[in-house]
Amino acid sequence: MAGGFESLGMTGTERGIYTVLIFVIAYGFVMTEEFTHMRKSKPVILAAGIIWAHAAILASQKGVSVEAMHEAFEYNLKEYAELMLFLLVAMTYINAMAERNVFEALRSWLVRKQFGYRKLFLITGIITFFLSAVADNLTAALLVGAVVMAVGADNEKFVSIGFVNLVIAANAGGAFCPFGDITTLMVWQAGYAEFFDFFKLFIPSVVNYAVPAAVMYFAVPDEQPKVTSEAAVQLKPGAIQICVLFLLTIVTAVSFKQGLHLPPFMGMMVGLSVLMLYGFFLKKHFYVEGEKGFDVFDKVRHAEWDTLLFFFGVVFAVGGLGYIGYLELLSGAMYDGLGATTANILVGIISAIVDNIPVMFAVLNMNVDMDLYQWLLVTLTAGVGGSLLSVGSAAGVALMGQSNHKYTFFSHLKWTPAIAAGYAASIFAHYLVNG
Repeated sequence: MAGGFESLGMTGTERGIYTVLIFVIAYGFVMTEEFTHMRKSKPVILAAGIIWAHAAILASQKGVSVEAMHEAFEYNLKEYAELMLFLLVAMTYINAMAERNVFEALRSWLVRKQFGYRKLFLITGIITFFLSAVADNLTAALLVGAVVMAVGADNEKFVSIGFVNLVIAANAGGAFCPFGDITTLMVWQAGYAEFFDFFKLFIPSVVNYAVPAAVMYFAVPDEQPKVTSEAAVQLKPGAIQICVLFLLTIVTAVSFKQGLHLPPFMGMMVGLSVLMLYGFFLKKHFYVEGEKGFDVFDKVRHAEWDTLLFFFGVVFAVGGLGYIGYLELLSGAMYDGLGATTANILVGIISAIVDNIPVMFAVLNMNVDMDLYQWLLVTLTAGVGGSLLSVGSAAGVALMGQSNHKYTFFSHLKWTPAIAAGYAASIFAHYLVNG
């Protein structure tokens, strides 16, 4: 198992099977979030606690020392802490940019330009693709989704196709950069590929987006949206500077990992401190009586805490199952039985049904021996496989909530054959470019 400790090898025990059942039930709640409106973090944190309680009992039954069990537990804690601090800084920066009207200005510019629906379809897709390489796919899809909703308010067909387009673009754009998708970030943090290695996935990612977009383009209404009079949105003081600081923070995180061999979250935390100091400057120099000034802790408070806590539950639940021995079992069945390529393609298909975070965390903890080509393949498939179904990625689930029933599970399913063609084409492109 990853982390260098032995798993318990107690998968056949009654208690072991019970932990799998607990995980499946918790995941059932995650997948029905759209209908129950219960945040996905709640069931998985409970499941993680129950699974580790049983793992601890199994460890004592097997006569494993408390120290050895703690070592396995603390490995998960380290994994989670590194990723959570990294994501927290990225989310804080995105929130700061949103509060300074960066995204609102972009939205109002697009609305005022009076593009036709087909042009908007292409523009919003391309913006989402590149935006999700630096902001995560959920943020990118929601920000550009607001544009699609504003422009296509009276055209249901445009909103429906436009949202499918955004989901594919957001997931494809996140796959070729560690800042774009949590799964890509996990592979980078684990050290299986260097930062610039991921850019080899740029062409396969473009192919993954372009194939279904080309098919859908002809179904977009060839009309003009109704003329709307909208005033230009002004950027607040410091907006451009915060965007620059975010780019410098990314450079710092990469430098810490590549040059100093320190975890990238340390570079991100340095960037957060710079934002805090700049925020103090903004508050001192641009404070308007009666207005709430720039408060960096307000941005931290509005981070996606549901996602961060869901991530905690996933890391510990999957880690606990791995400690009992289920990941070794799965690794034997998938990677030894089917071979790396088939298993990695299957990972993408599984991540259309189950969230790609636990799937990728499981793969990373299976201790699979793969070369760079295969690690990039699994990064690609886990990142873009979620586009196959609307519930396969955070972007799809969020847009279903935002669309007032214009974009649904079935309106997305209609385009699944085209998306699957893009999925297959991107794997082939990866083989041609990097094979």
